[in-house]
Amino acid sequence: MEPIVTEELTKYYGKVLALDNLNLKIEKGQCVGFLGPNGAGKSTTIKIMCNLIRPTKGRAYINGYDTLLDSKKALKSVGAIVEVPEFYPYLNPIEILSYLGKIRGLTGLDLKKRIVEVLELVKLTEWAQTKIANFSRGMKQRLGIAQAMLHDPSILILDEPALGLDPRGTYETREIIKSLVKQGKIIFLASHMLHEVQEVCDSVALINKGKLLAYDRMESLEKIFRVQKIEVETLSIPEPKQVAKIEKLKSVGSVSVEGNRLMINFDGNEVMRADLLAVLVRDIGLRVVSFKPSTEALEEIYLQLIEKVT
Repeated sequence: MEPIVTEELTKYYGKVLALDNLNLKIEKGQCVGFLGPNGAGKSTTIKIMCNLIRPTKGRAYINGYDTLLDSKKALKSVGAIVEVPEFYPYLNPIEILSYLGKIRGLTGLDLKKRIVEVLELVKLTEWAQTKIANFSRGMKQRLGIAQAMLHDPSILILDEPALGLDPRGTYETREIIKSLVKQGKIIFLASHMLHEVQEVCDSVALINKGKLLAYDRMESLEKIFRVQKIEVETLSIPEPKQVAKIEKLKSVGSVSVEGNRLMINFDGNEVMRADLLAVLVRDIGLRVVSFKPSTEALEEIYLQLIEKVT
């Protein structure tokens, strides 16, 4: 069985359906973005996974263990941030991590060593003895990741880890998650921010009103609607005749130009995309600085999917 599995997971709050037969399978080595607007069912899913609430119907499994019936074994290998992390303000990071580490079964030199390692990972070493009351929101988020990593879990479940952070805090949190991905951690990352998911995740599950709309690798999602947007940055502003030639190319639907930035609507696979780049450089004479799928592409797909269920 895959490390994380949900089967027909359903949750009602009174008469309100928050989660509707959610089926997910997350394999080893994956960083999966759980993407949806506020109220989509993301936090409900995570709370069920972490055995904080009971499902109305269905089951969640972690490493083959039912999170409801065998929660201790299921959650042994899990580190989590559920909603906004808060800590006792009169304690410092070393004190709070010592307290939480003992709850997790860590003691003595092993615990001290691990505290040093996770504080270094989240770049809080110099704040190790500062009271948490003096911490910014971003620092608390980083401490939240530190506590989730304290027992060196193989699975991380993160609920909106960059919620409410300024650009610097968002960047720092994203870089920490990237480093955890490189370590081979399985990460289930709930977010309503498209850019955050695109930056760190290799797969994405789209959810709205409790329904799973799509679940696939990032690059495969665009195939749902076939048309992709390719963002091309050139060294100089393209000439009108160059743009006209691009518009006549096979699989190119339309081209928009803004300064030295081209946005190409493109209907083709990866091989055809590679051929398009070659044509732009070799035949049309563009000096290409960057050539990549547009960050707007996933957003457009998501909005189209939402319209189908609203």
